[in-house]
Amino acid sequence: MEQKILKLLEKDARMSNSDIADILGTTPEAVEAAVRKMEKDGIIRGYKTVIDWEKVAADRVNAIIELKIAPKTGCGFEEVAERIAKYPEVESVSLMSGAYDLNVVVSGKTFREVANFVAKELSTMDSVTSTATQFVMRRYKEFDVCLTESESDGRGLYSL
Repeated sequence: MEQKILKLLEKDARMSNSDIADILGTTPEAVEAAVRKMEKDGIIRGYKTVIDWEKVAADRVNAIIELKIAPKTGCGFEEVAERIAKYPEVESVSLMSGAYDLNVVVSGKTFREVANFVAKELSTMDSVTSTATQFVMRRYKEFDVCLTESESDGRGLYSL
């Protein structure tokens, strides 16, 4: 039952215990108890609203930073990842397989603000050997929520 509750809450965190109970054929009290237990056990870590920042009057720039790390003996990537995660500009940090070690998603008000953060904070860390920054130009889908509403990007269709 827990995984079914998690899937439903992942789709809509505002879904009521009663609605979940109806779908799963159980009681709202059973759903509430299961959710509280999953919160207590750290399975549910928080609830998040997906915002289409392009529709809000606030300036916001996102970037994906690829970091190559030379981990120190005895601490691996954990110490560096935890240190990076503490910055308020950082939205997420993930250990990766492949060409780079850490994937860091950063937000700021301007391209310059994000670039300065990378140059002054991330790239100067002892364990960081290189960075590669890609700025997000547009988000189409996030956390399983489509953000495009079938809008055209103005380029139209073209084929040879």
